[in-house]
Amino acid sequence: MAKQDEIDYIGRLGDIGKKHALDKPWSDELRGLYLQEMGALISLLPAPPAKILDIGAGSGWTSCFYALSGYEVTATDIAPEMVELAKINAARYNVVLDAVVSDFESLLFENQFDAVIFYDCLHHAEDEVLALRSAYRALKKGGICITLEPGSGHAKSAVSVQAMKDLGVTERDMPPKRIIKGGVKAGFTAVQIFERPVQPIELSHQIMPRWKTVVKLLQRLVTRSTPIALQRSQYVVLQK
Repeated sequence: MAKQDEIDYIGRLGDIGKKHALDKPWSDELRGLYLQEMGALISLLPAPPAKILDIGAGSGWTSCFYALSGYEVTATDIAPEMVELAKINAARYNVVLDAVVSDFESLLFENQFDAVIFYDCLHHAEDEVLALRSAYRALKKGGICITLEPGSGHAKSAVSVQAMKDLGVTERDMPPKRIIKGGVKAGFTAVQIFERPVQPIELSHQIMPRWKTVVKLLQRLVTRSTPIALQRSQYVVLQK
């Protein structure tokens, strides 16, 4: 699971896979959830026109969303072909985007950004502490690092096991507990955790709620207000 496999990832997907990556989130069946996640993430950012570093940006669709929101955005990815897709997306969305090839474990930026974002990419790191240290260096004093990563159990899921087998990519569990531990080692001094958007729960139109609704709401409460939350996918905000 070498870095070269991450670089070659998009090429191994073929033309159909490349088009899917280029057209995200619209091309993905989870587009509704992605849009919820982006809306919540943008609400956690400092006000525009702050300088944003979008790490592991892939085809750059997230970077374009930030740029459309008024931010000054730099997008990085380890794969040159992904960076080219990000440039295509920037032209498609008619936004200014600085897209560069870079390994997020060894970024060269220092004290330049108001916010650094790992959106569904830190779990591909061979060493998350190195990646978080790179983010720390890139931030201005008082800047924030926002992560949204898969929680415990991700690495053993059928999709992840297949991806590691077929594409050679790194897939790791990256729950808030691990991110916070790595962030402390990287030098971050404060942390906040915010809930990740979830699929809507059907509510009752009657005076009394449906029992299935009550059960689902209680399950959601338990998983989001107890230590279990630190093992699940959530937003983690680290402050320099």
